[in-house]
Amino acid sequence: MHQYVLETERLILRPLTVADAAAEFVWLSDPEVNRFMPYNLYTRVEQAEDWLRHVEQSEDTYHFGFVRKEDGLLIGAGSISPEPDVHDALPGAWSFGYNLRRDCWNQGYASEATRAMIDFAHRTFGVKDFCATHAAENPASGRVMEKVGCTFHHFSEYSTFDSTQTFPAKVWALHLED
Repeated sequence: MHQYVLETERLILRPLTVADAAAEFVWLSDPEVNRFMPYNLYTRVEQAEDWLRHVEQSEDTYHFGFVRKEDGLLIGAGSISPEPDVHDALPGAWSFGYNLRRDCWNQGYASEATRAMIDFAHRTFGVKDFCATHAAENPASGRVMEKVGCTFHHFSEYSTFDSTQTFPAKVWALHLED
């Protein structure tokens, strides 16, 4: 598990731990939040604990919890990582993603946290190329991509981890100069 802590105007992005399971369960168990996610809807806090144990062991993905400064509430989580094989059209790009409690949607938190993760990877590791995918039926994620400077790259699709659903998707890319 990494030890990086990032700060934005309204958020602290910090490493996730198993102690965050109950807070994460709020959005992991919400069918509306889960609608376009690749994971199955969580039905027990223990599933969140298992996932967070995996996150704590992760060495190649930088997972962050998004803590709102005004009240210390964990409102979401995201990650950024090198994913050379995921997007063949974007070799060497780092992939990012995020997830927020529904009561925190449409307040700019996803864009704010994503910008911080991109800036972190660029400053810390010299990463210049980034990509992300979202369900085509989820235009709110497309707006986040635009707000952080990404441009539409191509259409694709992705499936849930258990392969029970496949979503038409949009892939976005961002290239940063030095």
